[in-house]
Amino acid sequence: MACSSPPRQPNEAQTPSAKPPVASTPSAAPKASGALAGMAGTPNPQSFYRSRWVAATWSDLPGWQDDNLQEAWNAWLQNCERPGPLFLPLCRDVRQLVLASDDERRIWMMAHLQPYRLESLEGNADGLLTSYYEPLLEASAQKRPGFEVPLYSPPDNLAQTKRAGRAWFTRQEIDTQPQAQEALRGHEVAWLADPVDALVLHIQGSGRLRMTQADGSSRVIRMAFAGSNEQPYQSVGRWLLDRGYVRDASWPGIKAWIAATQASNPALVQEMLWSNPRYVFFREETRNTLDADSGPRGAQGVPLTPGRSVAVDKDSVPYATPLWLVSSGGNASLQRLVFAQDTGSAIVGAVRADYYAGTGSEAGDFAGRMKQTLRLWALWPKP
Repeated sequence: MACSSPPRQPNEAQTPSAKPPVASTPSAAPKASGALAGMAGTPNPQSFYRSRWVAATWSDLPGWQDDNLQEAWNAWLQNCERPGPLFLPLCRDVRQLVLASDDERRIWMMAHLQPYRLESLEGNADGLLTSYYEPLLEASAQKRPGFEVPLYSPPDNLAQTKRAGRAWFTRQEIDTQPQAQEALRGHEVAWLADPVDALVLHIQGSGRLRMTQADGSSRVIRMAFAGSNEQPYQSVGRWLLDRGYVRDASWPGIKAWIAATQASNPALVQEMLWSNPRYVFFREETRNTLDADSGPRGAQGVPLTPGRSVAVDKDSVPYATPLWLVSSGGNASLQRLVFAQDTGSAIVGAVRADYYAGTGSEAGDFAGRMKQTLRLWALWPKP
């Protein structure tokens, strides 16, 4: 999951265009060490990102000939909404190849892109893949019996506190301190039935709500990330593991523990919820349609595509970068083209990605169990 993903709105996204040196194309020729080198007089991404880039060949990419590029092309079209100056020159061809065959697309990619294996600065090419999704939850527009857990828009003093370099109240303080509750009064945007659902929404960073109005009518809306309390993200799964409460810290395992514990020891469940001090504020998303294929906007500022968008460490991989992803484990075997279109507070490192699985309970079950090995190749424009 893109845990409490910091920006899910374009005005906070740092696309490659926000980093002028990345607008230049690196050389395809590696240094003697195997790391990516820049053209004469042109800075290279390794000078600006916390990752090591090692030149590779297309035959190095497992499964390269087998991917369904029609699915990937839809994500690339979204990518071209905000490609930044580095990938903008490719977008005309991307649009022209909408009706092309997968073989024609592969030939074009091999002619215009150079693969680079991503490694940590220490030279480790092995990393971690997790997954996140967009919850679909029942909600109420007003507080009423059965719906008493609020979702909030940002408090008025949040930006001021952030500018001062301070974190806002923790999750526990928001639930217990009158000063925090007074600051949030009037900022309720929806009410949920279950505090665990609220925590899930905070961790995923966005979600869809089936909102019931006062007259009994309902509509589906999307709640998007609008800010956070700037507290550090802490994994509730890790909290449970460290105390020996669970052996399975996937979301299905966590939910099973909650169901077994809530009636006998609700205080312990509350303690678990408070173990993650990070708290997210929301706004209603109005720019996206809510069809099945329309994901929330990621930090790049474009709608995410299920199975083709990933969250990355923006200090290691530029937004909009096409990536070849290879991952295997108990949950799935993946060899496919994806795009760096989002970020998250828990997504740190050069070979680290969070795979966007889609919307609803099935996607949530997939995402909740995803934790497996990862290798990544950046597909970089040739000079």
